[in-house]
Formats: sequence, C-alpha cells, structure tokens
Amino acid sequence: MAPSGPGSVRRRCRRVLYWIPVVFISLLLGWSYYAYAIQLCIVSMENIGEQVVCLIAYHLLFAMFVWSYWKTIFTLPMNPSKEFHLSYAEKELLEREPRGEAHQEVLRRAARDLPIYTRTVSGAIRYCDRCQLIKPDRCHHCSVCDKCILKMDHHCPWVNNCVGFSNYKFFLLFLAYSLLYCLFIAATDLQYFIKFWTNGLPDTQAKFHIMFLFFAAAMFSVSLSSLFGYHCWLVSRNKSTLEAFRSPVFRHGTDKNGFSLGFSKNMGQVFGDEKRYWLLPIFSSLGDGCSFPTCLVNQDPEQPSTPAGLNSSSKNPENHQFPAKPLRESQSHLLTDSQSWTENSTNLGKGMSNPALTMENEN
Repeated sequence: MAPSGPGSVRRRCRRVLYWIPVVFISLLLGWSYYAYAIQLCIVSMENIGEQVVCLIAYHLLFAMFVWSYWKTIFTLPMNPSKEFHLSYAEKELLEREPRGEAHQEVLRRAARDLPIYTRTVSGAIRYCDRCQLIKPDRCHHCSVCDKCILKMDHHCPWVNNCVGFSNYKFFLLFLAYSLLYCLFIAATDLQYFIKFWTNGLPDTQAKFHIMFLFFAAAMFSVSLSSLFGYHCWLVSRNKSTLEAFRSPVFRHGTDKNGFSLGFSKNMGQVFGDEKRYWLLPIFSSLGDGCSFPTCLVNQDPEQPSTPAGLNSSSKNPENHQFPAKPLRESQSHLLTDSQSWTENSTNLGKGMSNPALTMENEN
C-alpha cells in the first residue's frame, strides 16, 4: 500500500482541528449541567419545590438544546441534484471552448430546462468549475467542505458543518434554545450569585461553580441574542447570510428582495406549513432546495407580448432560461390561491396585450 502524501496528512489534520470548537462547546455544556443540576439545584437550593421546578425546566431546555445542536452538526448539507451536473459530452465541449460567448452558449443549452433565475454579476450562467455543475439559485460552493451547498447560508465552525437548506431550521432552533438555556440559568442563578458576594453561601466548592456559571450564562446570552436576532431578521426577509452581504443578481439586475414573499410565506419557507413542527428539530422546510418561488413583473424582452407567444416558450429555450424581475412582497401572485389565476385568465380573455404584467396585491 502506497504511503499517504503530505497533502493527505494535512487534510486529516485539518479535519481533526475543525472539531475543536464542537468539543469545546460539548465540554462547556457538560460542565454547565454539573454546575447547575448538581451544585446549584441539589447542593445549594434548600426549597424542595424550587428544586423540582428548576430541574424540570432545566432538563427540558437542556434536551431541546442538545437535540437541535446534534441535528445541526450531523445533518449532511444537500448538494445539487444530478439534473444540474453536466453530461460527459457537455463537459468535453466546455473544455474545448474558450472562455467567452461560446463557453456561455454551451452552458445556456445545458441550462435551458433548469429552473434557474439568478446569474453572476456579469450576467453569465452561474457555473462551478470544481464541481462541474450549473449552480441552482442560492447555491454556493463551500471552500471548507469543497462542495456546492444548496441555499448555503455560511460554514459554521461551532457545528463543523455548512448551514444550508437541509439544516438551517435546526441551526435557528439551536440558537433559540441555547439562548433560552443561558437566560434561564442566569435568571435562576442570580439570587445565589448575589449571595456569593454577600457571603450568604456556605464555604464549599459549589459557590465557585455558581459564580462562574452566572458569568458564562450572562456572557453567552449577550452574544447569542444578537446572533439569533440577526437570523430572525434574515428569515423575515427570506435571505441568507451570503445574500445579505451580496444581493442576488437576476436578468434585470441586482434585487436584494428577489426571493421575499411576505413575512408569513418567508417563515413558511424555513419552518414549513405545519406549525406543530416549528419548535421541534424535525425537517419541515418547504421545497427541494434547488428551486425557489419568485414572481414576474417585467416580461422577458425576447418573449412575444401576445398571449399566443406564451405557448412558444417550450420551443425557445431562451424564454424560460432566465426569469424576469421578481415582485416585491406585496406583489407576489405565483403563490396565491387558485382564485387569482381565475381572475388573471378572465383579464386575458378581455384582450390584455401583456399578461406578464398582471399583478395582484397580497392580502
């Protein structure tokens, strides 16, 4: 068996180092359990009723925290489906063509039946050279995982995993339950923390656990509240962290609210339609991660403006390869009920020359 090269050894070392933040959080969580459940509740609390209530509430938060953290770490990020990968013939053709219009023409032909709405800043098809695939909307290549990740938000070192379509809900719940966990500890530990400074606690090792437990819980509460608040804002706008720093580019240009469907639908995109699953780390997000709903307000200039021209889109790949401008939150009609489509059909029958401009405000 051939010996491993230096590159392989470096990769193995990096994989081990990537787990250090996870090990740190796990050790900190284990110590907090000992300090709170044993040293604070059992050793320091004298009231039995207070002990029972605090232990039950604590173990509930602890279980949800660990469950969501586990799911965030060990849920594999989803990669683009095989439809977005180039065939062997397309790869050979792409390698022969120089970078430029001919190169883009090969990609346009390969992407003609794909639900791709976004483009690069220069207006080209989004293509990953390393994975040799056409990137779906909101998909990005992670340099750490060395893979294209569907609806990639960021690579989080604290979970040693990419946060994307498959585990973004778990990540949000992890932030929420870790924040509640810290706030609960700080609130119930406060009176004993005050007793520590007023010499109201017996001189045992429990007093030092109580002091450091309050400091740790208060410190993490501040940082987690800001991070959780930021991601709540992202969810309300249907954005990822990457899209907040660089807005998606559509055929008509950059649109920072291109995927926003309104607050309730934005929440549903991440948490799903069944609210009973919202607080559980169980996958319930809508969609497949490869395509996302967006609406048309400007008709494609290459598409005929007559209603009959809409039926020719299957014959001309350019007509459905790139969408027009997405609607704003109050103008989305692709996700409304069937009644709106009936009304649009009635308007078409009355002789509207440009049906793509028909809009209705979201209730």
